[in-house]
Amino acid sequence: MRRLYEQEGARLLGVALRIVRQRALAEDIVHDACVNIWTRAASFDATRGSARGWIYSVVRNLALNAVRDANRHVDVDETTTQALEADMSVQAYHAVEETFELNANLGRLQHCLEGLDSARRSCVLHAYVDGCSHGEIAERLGAPLGTVKAWIRRSLVSLRECMA
Repeated sequence: MRRLYEQEGARLLGVALRIVRQRALAEDIVHDACVNIWTRAASFDATRGSARGWIYSVVRNLALNAVRDANRHVDVDETTTQALEADMSVQAYHAVEETFELNANLGRLQHCLEGLDSARRSCVLHAYVDGCSHGEIAERLGAPLGTVKAWIRRSLVSLRECMA
């Protein structure tokens, strides 16, 4: 383990330092990685890759975990907390406002869709709700491909006019 650390320690530290950007934390990560490597050496599988690659992946994963953990826990002062809460309130207000607007638009869309004849409405719904291609829609409806394309194009024009 000592030879391993002497040979690879500086480069392992470099890997950790590039990820966490704090020397003390990077040193802790390399230490923890060495302990993990020592205690889990029996779990190394040469068929899955080189020993060097495994060692570097242990350091990399520990460093990434440290970054993720640091992003989860943030201490903030009272002023920042109040500002965040105010911002969240404004965002919640806008979300409710957008929901009402979306519901109004959906109601108008429903009304406009009902204005189309059933074949055209089916084409639009198959295309935009079910995600079917023009060919799949033609097959489902037993209609020629060109007719389906024309129905969709004309229906979209009608819907656009109705929604405006």
